[in-house]
Amino acid sequence: MIIMNKLKTLAVLTMSIATLGTAYAAPEALVVAEPEAVPTRIALDRIIAVVNNDVITERELQERTHVVAINLRRQNIQLPDMVQLRQQVLERLISEKTIMQRARETGIRIDDQMVNASIEQIALSNNITVDQLRQRLMADGVSFGAFREEIRDEIITQRLREREVDSKIVIPESEIDAFLAEKAGFSTNDTTEYRIAHILLPIDDANDADDVEDRAEEIADKAREGEDFATLVATYSKANDAMQGGDIGWRDIQNLPSEFLTSMKKDDRTGSVHMAKTSHAWHVFKVLGQRDGVQHKLAGGPINQTHVRHILMFVSDITPEAEVVRRLNDIKHRIEAGEADFATMARLNSVDNSATRGGDLGWVQAGDMLPPFEDAMNKLKVGEVSDPVKTQYGYHLIQVEERRLEKDGNPERMRLAARQALRQRKMAEASFNWQRELRDRAYVEIRNNEAY
Repeated sequence: MIIMNKLKTLAVLTMSIATLGTAYAAPEALVVAEPEAVPTRIALDRIIAVVNNDVITERELQERTHVVAINLRRQNIQLPDMVQLRQQVLERLISEKTIMQRARETGIRIDDQMVNASIEQIALSNNITVDQLRQRLMADGVSFGAFREEIRDEIITQRLREREVDSKIVIPESEIDAFLAEKAGFSTNDTTEYRIAHILLPIDDANDADDVEDRAEEIADKAREGEDFATLVATYSKANDAMQGGDIGWRDIQNLPSEFLTSMKKDDRTGSVHMAKTSHAWHVFKVLGQRDGVQHKLAGGPINQTHVRHILMFVSDITPEAEVVRRLNDIKHRIEAGEADFATMARLNSVDNSATRGGDLGWVQAGDMLPPFEDAMNKLKVGEVSDPVKTQYGYHLIQVEERRLEKDGNPERMRLAARQALRQRKMAEASFNWQRELRDRAYVEIRNNEAY
């Protein structure tokens, strides 16, 4: 049975890592950028910016600009003017510095084992070995050591964001009630999905609102006149996805900001360009495509559900199968001996996104998990820990927390889906505001950067 819901993304640790790895995410992505795409390297390094007690050097800026240029070429996006590209990359580096500083303040650390597992998974997803990945990075002029540290920083960023942003997003029960009421009266249009790309122009000061609106109108006019939208995104957008063409993927109307929907009312055809104002920014966005959404399936009769946790470890050249099994058995024995609890061991050892939640996968039911996982889970008593279980993603330790029989209609599952959809709506803006607050609180000095 094809994997569903809970384990669909186990092979990729985070979207952030996937984004970071886009220059390396497929064999064709690992091509040498043309020499003219990046400024000639200088012999002497120098400080470009000071961010609190850290610095950004010319070499650091050039290396990141080089990777970004490869990314844009991979996506067939024409490179913006190099001065503007460097400015975008420098702002991204400044933001990353403030995030890493905050992570150090809060004591977040990622060990080499987690970094190794992430790199192994990137290589595995490309059907290459870690050594081959290293060689391809070298061919692109990308230091493997720098790549490792970027992977580490991305994992740290995810953990910090989960702590300071995700955990603070509140979804009132009243919002869930309104969402479900709206879904109950859906029409055929409710299942239409739109693929959207956007440009984010933040309003940093109320006095600048008119200037930002004028800039948005100018960019929208350029897009309507036929300029490549992805290039406009790379040139002007301040969003985290600026270097990936601003594509936010397929969204139905429940997962699009209401301001976007209002702007699209008169014209939602593919290729149309719109402007929308939210509380802190102007957006220029383009409808890249439309398609029919998947119809909601009605809940059936009573359903057996299991509340489950797991610990996932990958098998790789660095960590062979025998070593993974040995480590998992050791963890199981420690848990059963009362020396450690399952949630703590998951946080320390699991390479799955659920590690930050103590390996908690929530309530699952038939068809949610891979067959080997589900078979082993169903044989466990409440509180029992399985032997290592092999699936296509690696080896798991599984622990059953609770079991229950859900009655007709499955209302809790419907409310969980509604909560997740509402959280997704709020996540992007909350994450951007969090990063901007860190940036605003930081002392930043840009030094003699004539290309900025």
